Amino acid sequence: MRRTLLTVLAALVVVLGLASAVVAGSSGSSTVTRPRLERSLTATFTHLYVHTAGLQGRTVSAASLHATAMCDKAGAENKDVGPGGDWNCLMSWNDPDVPMPPEGYGKFELNVHSNDCYTASGPSKLTGFLTMTDTRGRVVTNPLFEFDGCFDPATDNSPTGVVFPSVLAVASTTVTPDASGGATVQLTCGSGDRGCAGTVDVTSGSTDLGSLPIQLAEESTRTLRLPKAVPAGAKDVTFTVHATTGFGPPSPVTLPVQR
Repeated sequence: MRRTLLTVLAALVVVLGLASAVVAGSSGSSTVTRPRLERSLTATFTHLYVHTAGLQGRTVSAASLHATAMCDKAGAENKDVGPGGDWNCLMSWNDPDVPMPPEGYGKFELNVHSNDCYTASGPSKLTGFLTMTDTRGRVVTNPLFEFDGCFDPATDNSPTGVVFPSVLAVASTTVTPDASGGATVQLTCGSGDRGCAGTVDVTSGSTDLGSLPIQLAEESTRTLRLPKAVPAGAKDVTFTVHATTGFGPPSPVTLPVQR
């Protein structure tokens, strides 16, 4: 009986020890951090970008590319530390043949492992699709479509200071008034620094429907009710975004009215 009790106690100690290790690993002691990811991602991306440009017959130097990145794990409410498939990195680089979108960066999704390695996939509009044709006419795998990288856990963990604005977008595709003309619009705020804020001016033809204040956390969605009713017979509604924090649409967004 005594031997059985000791065995059970020993097993319990092992289980508690493992649980403590898991808790410690998830509470901020992980070597996977935002600064290390930002530095590693840009270095890995730069190497592969120069190689890919060579396959295309273009000359791009690492120095001229000047890639920078801002990484975030699971939104503003979570610490940017630890492995997981919920890392997003915004990255900008300089290539005259591949201009950046108006917000100035592309979004990469990362699956980061506890062994300090990761798999990254980027926006195909900027990095290309799965295959490409090289200068010899061969169809080859695009090195930038999805790539792996690793970092030394002992490398610099000081902040890089790189930040990019969140993109504020009108997510609705139509405006659907109710019987009294009331309607809503859905707005989204993407990954970035400090979320989104500002106002949205709403019009329908020459009719002013008022302004909506905006205050969204990064990686969030909100549905707002229009200040005034949509006029009977209106064919569309236009939303003009004035972002004071974040990056709004560079031109007004016009949505059709669906009744």
